[in-house]
Amino acid sequence: MNKVIVSLLLTLGITGMAHAAGDAKAGQAKAAVCGACHGPDGNSAAPNFPKLAGQGERYLLKQMKDIKAGNRTVLEMTGLLNNLSDQDLADIAAYFSSQKGSVGAADPKVVARGEALFRGGKLDQGMPACTGCHAPDGSGNAAAGFPHLGGQHAQYVAKQLTDFREGNRTNDGDSMIMRGIAAKLSNKDIEAVSSYIQGLH
Repeated sequence: MNKVIVSLLLTLGITGMAHAAGDAKAGQAKAAVCGACHGPDGNSAAPNFPKLAGQGERYLLKQMKDIKAGNRTVLEMTGLLNNLSDQDLADIAAYFSSQKGSVGAADPKVVARGEALFRGGKLDQGMPACTGCHAPDGSGNAAAGFPHLGGQHAQYVAKQLTDFREGNRTNDGDSMIMRGIAAKLSNKDIEAVSSYIQGLH
């Protein structure tokens, strides 16, 4: 448990680096192409494409920079960010961050298990509650760069957790916080917590 706390503190320090200030108004025009998959306001209709609306600006900017640099592989995004400057990325992040996110519904059959994992973790296995970084309402911690989860598509969340667990997604930093957490989740755990997150607001 102490290792998890130390990792979180290190991550907070590392993610405290400055970045260019984004202009949401300029970002709206620059994000036009993004709307094809993520929705014009960042509320994607397709469950395999993440909702970007209301997401933390710092988190969005990091993900776009990681995708552009090849540190996070997203096949659907291949080449789409190559011609964008750091300022363009900051503006797009500011635009989507300024939008209001939509909320889905949780599957009542798994909501109790999902809530238990989200709010209580698996402390006997050293897995902290999701609320520690992502807040009890799923709003995340924008200043630290921890993503807003509440209302996100269950299918998308499940894929990310599975990718972290299987080592297919590794851009959670040297402290490997998400890889360490996802390693303790079974397929049924992932299904339950992802569904719970989809309805969380």
